[in-house]
Amino acid sequence: MEIIAGVDEVGRGSLIGPVYAAAVILNESINKKVLKDSKKLSKSKREILAKYIKKNSTWAIGKASIVEIEKKNILKASLLAMKRAIKKLKKKPTKVLIDGNKLPDLKNYKLYSVVKGDEKIPSISAASILAKVTRDNLISNLGRKYKGYFWCQNFGYGTKQHLNAIKKLGITVHHRKTFSPINKIK
Repeated sequence: MEIIAGVDEVGRGSLIGPVYAAAVILNESINKKVLKDSKKLSKSKREILAKYIKKNSTWAIGKASIVEIEKKNILKASLLAMKRAIKKLKKKPTKVLIDGNKLPDLKNYKLYSVVKGDEKIPSISAASILAKVTRDNLISNLGRKYKGYFWCQNFGYGTKQHLNAIKKLGITVHHRKTFSPINKIK
């Protein structure tokens, strides 16, 4: 019997925090029609679907820290987060479908890249939802501590609001120091 896992990451373009990935093996009974790319869903819909996915699948979350992002680069750190998520699954998939055009270095797994997979493959859509909800919750919690950066709204991405806050308040320990424009700030 084929066991397919879908994998996606979130947070590559953010100026703060770790990058997260999720790996999801959907149960047969799940309604695949409700699963969509996380970027095309409202925050409340993502949160409802995340609970639904967790109840109706085998899933795991992986992450790569700011230190790993700074040492390796964001692509390698994203692939590391994916690798960690895949390896944490309680069932070993016979096939792993990964959003994008790059694959993590993972022996003894059949890995396939799927460009725009989060729009085409329900298990990748589910992974995008779980990864986004997990990371958004972390960033929202940080946003309550670092109020002036508006992370509860921009999730650390380089919005005008966030960039103005950095100019006014400076960088934090959660900022990725190698990312532009953070790397230009003294």
